[in-house]
Amino acid sequence: MTRKCILATSQLNQWVLDYDGNRDRIVQAIREAKAAGASIILTPELCIPGYGLLDHWLENDIYANSWDIAAAIISNEDCQDIIIDLGLPVQHRGCSYNARLLALNGEVLAIRPKLDLCNDGNFREMRYFTPWPRGRVDDCTLPDVIQQLPRNQVRTRIGEVAFEALDGSFASETCEELWTPNSPHSHYSLAGIEIILNSSGSHHELRKLDTRINLITEATAKTGGVYMYSNQRGCDGDRLYYDGCALILNAGKVLAQGSQFSLKDVEVKTALVDLDEIWAWRTSRSRGMQANEPSVQKLERIQVDYKLCRKDINPRTRLAEAIEPRYHLPEEEIALGPACWIWDYLRRSKAAGYLVPLSGGIDSCATAVIVYSMCRLVIAEIKQGNEVVFADAKRLAGGADPNNLTAEQFCNKIFSTVFMGMKQQSSTETRSRAKDLAKAIGANHIDTNIDPMVQSLHGVVTGILDFEPKFKVHGGSQAENLALQNFQSRSRMVLAYALGQLIPTSRGSTGGLLILGSANVDECLRGYLTKYDCSSADINPIGGVSKTDLKRFIAWAEPNFSLSILSSFLSAVPTAELEPITETYVQSDEADMGFTYDELSILGRLRKSFKLGMVGMFERLLVDWSERTPRQVFEKVKSFMWFYAINRHKMTTMTPGLYLESYTPDDNRFDLRPFLYPRFGFEERKIEGMLKTMEEGEAGGADGV
Repeated sequence: MTRKCILATSQLNQWVLDYDGNRDRIVQAIREAKAAGASIILTPELCIPGYGLLDHWLENDIYANSWDIAAAIISNEDCQDIIIDLGLPVQHRGCSYNARLLALNGEVLAIRPKLDLCNDGNFREMRYFTPWPRGRVDDCTLPDVIQQLPRNQVRTRIGEVAFEALDGSFASETCEELWTPNSPHSHYSLAGIEIILNSSGSHHELRKLDTRINLITEATAKTGGVYMYSNQRGCDGDRLYYDGCALILNAGKVLAQGSQFSLKDVEVKTALVDLDEIWAWRTSRSRGMQANEPSVQKLERIQVDYKLCRKDINPRTRLAEAIEPRYHLPEEEIALGPACWIWDYLRRSKAAGYLVPLSGGIDSCATAVIVYSMCRLVIAEIKQGNEVVFADAKRLAGGADPNNLTAEQFCNKIFSTVFMGMKQQSSTETRSRAKDLAKAIGANHIDTNIDPMVQSLHGVVTGILDFEPKFKVHGGSQAENLALQNFQSRSRMVLAYALGQLIPTSRGSTGGLLILGSANVDECLRGYLTKYDCSSADINPIGGVSKTDLKRFIAWAEPNFSLSILSSFLSAVPTAELEPITETYVQSDEADMGFTYDELSILGRLRKSFKLGMVGMFERLLVDWSERTPRQVFEKVKSFMWFYAINRHKMTTMTPGLYLESYTPDDNRFDLRPFLYPRFGFEERKIEGMLKTMEEGEAGGADGV
């Protein structure tokens, strides 16, 4: 005997508050699932209004509008004869809940609120929602828009419930609940549930996917059963990229996996499974004893008059076979994730394209290559017949047929780069690198000098103060040196925005260009940037990427994108080129900072990911940097915390950067810390005391010898 059924999960590129678009994408996914013969379809977390609404969740309209869309979906003639698992917010007895609505043929089967809310890192769910208590189930009065449907349904059950169909059982688990130590799926498995439905709003982070898949693999390998995972994909309006990767697993084996990086708005994955195969994983007597615990059997079950399994499936049709999960290299993740994110931002903002101040250094180089990667993805998707991408690309190309464009030609229409040099500060090497890179990727490039702007500002300031500042190489003080560098960097920001507004018009087009920033996560952490310089932009695709990973990305892109020019960026010494070049002096970023980029990555992870303060970092690095003396370690930590304190204010105005790294210092969403600090005098004295003990011990040991 077999119980074969086709299950469908989805990944949708939803957009916050885009009710019409979100509805249409959900309905399209349901149509595709039905066409594949699926009996149930899973959609992403809060897919009706979009996930990242932030404080919009506090508005009453969101709940009413979401129910309007839910009613439209479950009553749609194309959405019948299939169990639909939808995500929306609900209100019940004066509380708001992040919930799942399960429906069949225009009837709400039940509402399953989220039990464990994600409230760390980038997420603030407990600011908006209440966690539902385990085991609680109530009656819930449905809104008028549901009551007025042909079923005239007035009430449904709300709470931690499971569903018992005529030939199988299923239950919901939402996103964070998978990551908690006491995950509901273990409880449901012991209760005999055969299919777990996990809807998620999980964002992309470099090297994170394997953790997610390992959690699901372990869940199904230990408990048996089918696990379905759905996720949002794309930029929904904030600093996160949701990376799809919808999954269907059975008994620890991956049967289906959606793409992680794609420009498709709707992607549905299906798998043919035999529910009878689950039995072999549940014959353990110890499992049977745990399954008889009273708490397990208290799980309320909603009876569903529907068969999950189909009798018309050819008995010789092969079940879905196990596949190896697809993991991208971190370098590929940088090439693809930010490219997808900036495509969503560009098409939905209705801007005319992007502009990057291209300095000839590796950061702006990486940003430009990511834009080129986006263009490659767009052209490839058009060749595959994606009508949505085609329509957006046609608008951006000024009406030209994108089918006739190469990635480089499309790049030329939507992407401008500008080298804003200074005669005494800019080397011919950096100028040439910028020009050659722009040519290689097809960008519209402008090569100019900003000496007149800077000299004008210099003259105005000198006249006001009756004082002429000088660079340090010309005998000036540190304050003068810094001010003169900032004259240049802030002038570049003004010029970048002026060009961004006017380049399309000058080329016979309309609209304006969005300015892309190119400050990496390590420089932000150290504060090695000028407030309101050309790091100030509209969005920053590399704002959450370390310098180390950017170098690896460029090394990967050189052969994979056939860009031989990139090797010259890798071998170049990082420099801001804000000070005059002399025979004996060329500005160096790492020398200026007092840190290598690798050191900043380590310090950043200790501070954020490992949650260590100044003393904790010192104690950890005594071991990790054992080749250095304790005092050398202290001086490095002390210097880092000094610069962190005096530059933290810059993070309050940082360009919104795509989140990709766990130690990003983004003050606006992720790293919520003060921006006015004392100078850590107590911590320094404490470490000095520790150093004194260590140094006296070493001296005593030497005397003994």
